[in-house]
Amino acid sequence: MSADIDLDFANREDVLKLIEHIPARQSNGRKHNSGIYVTDIPRDPVAGCASLDSETAESRGYFKLDFLNMSVYQLIRDPAHYEAMLTATPPWERLWTDRAWAGQLVHVGNYTDLLKTMRPDSIPRMAAFISIIRPGKAHLQTRPWTEVFASVWDGDDSQGYTFKKAHAISYAALVALHMNLLDSGQ
Repeated sequence: MSADIDLDFANREDVLKLIEHIPARQSNGRKHNSGIYVTDIPRDPVAGCASLDSETAESRGYFKLDFLNMSVYQLIRDPAHYEAMLTATPPWERLWTDRAWAGQLVHVGNYTDLLKTMRPDSIPRMAAFISIIRPGKAHLQTRPWTEVFASVWDGDDSQGYTFKKAHAISYAALVALHMNLLDSGQ
């Protein structure tokens, strides 16, 4: 089974204290930054993580979860505030008119020049934008949106790392949430 599940937390350490888990191992032998196993997997007591790298573990049927720190969530006061910020229409035009503001945004802040060129103005376009800043789809940067959408989700990762559509959509929603938080002075 091949699965990729990312769970975002304001502070992943708070959650990890509550569950029994084993940190995953990267192919280079180091502890994975965010991956964990909540099932019994062979453990390397010296490295303090799984003894199998995540690809080998997956091939043997182990299921890794990625618990990610997403500090944007620390700006949320309560469920009602979250709902209001999530459902508000983001100020899309600020992405290409306010470089300093756009530079603060999670996932896309390092790409203010490309934001100005591409002008993503919706969740689907932001999701595609997030995908084309990855190496596997970088050849689509500055291309018209019709051309971007013709192949951005085709699964071809022969040119490098690509983003799955489900991840890109959820990250685009997080960018929109962050835009609304910043716009409201959070």
